[in-house]
Amino acid sequence: MNKQIGFTLIELVVVMVLLGILAAIAVPKFVDLAPEAQQASTDGVAGALGSASSVNYGACKAGSASCVPVANCTATGGLLQGGLPTGYSISAAPIALDASVSCTVTRTSGETATFMAIGT
Repeated sequence: MNKQIGFTLIELVVVMVLLGILAAIAVPKFVDLAPEAQQASTDGVAGALGSASSVNYGACKAGSASCVPVANCTATGGLLQGGLPTGYSISAAPIALDASVSCTVTRTSGETATFMAIGT
């Protein structure tokens, strides 16, 4: 009885080739995800600002004492708990009472996203 111990050279070469192919496919997908992550972060802040504006509008219409007057896009940053995150700015645009306006939030690295703000 002659038992084989270990792997043959062909088996090792096949495994190395398969690993090389997998690495060549996977590496480019994960190398540079920073731009997508920064844009997703900006989109998230814009979504939070739009939601905060809607909740504030509802509170104002319900006569709540927590109503915050919003007459400009820049005022929506104060609607978030803790304020607008560091590294973001909101473009100035006037908002009439009970009107909605498209506002733009910009990250310092250049990504932008829009959200709807409602005047109160």
